[in-house]
Amino acid sequence: MTKADIVEQIYERVGFSKKESAELVEKVFAIIKDTLQSGEKVKISGFGNFVVRQKNARKGRNPQTGEEILLEARKVLTFKPSLVLKTLLNGEGDAGAVASEERGA
Repeated sequence: MTKADIVEQIYERVGFSKKESAELVEKVFAIIKDTLQSGEKVKISGFGNFVVRQKNARKGRNPQTGEEILLEARKVLTFKPSLVLKTLLNGEGDAGAVASEERGA
């Protein structure tokens, strides 16, 4: 699924114009990007968590030459799906019941 597909789905399901749908999608993605860039975690209930992690510098090896190289420290984005999403993807039981259990209801 592409960003254009998401815009199309919002257009069809919500009834916004295509321009409004595109602006909405862009704004949501901008909020998520800004939040991650500031180092905060993005938690979407029933979907999962996006977290920026810091990876330390380490020694690596060029697989073609075998030469040792230094891999610089960097930030990586990780996604951990919620129990609800995992259950839905695996077709196990009732995802709605899992959602209320996950929230502690």
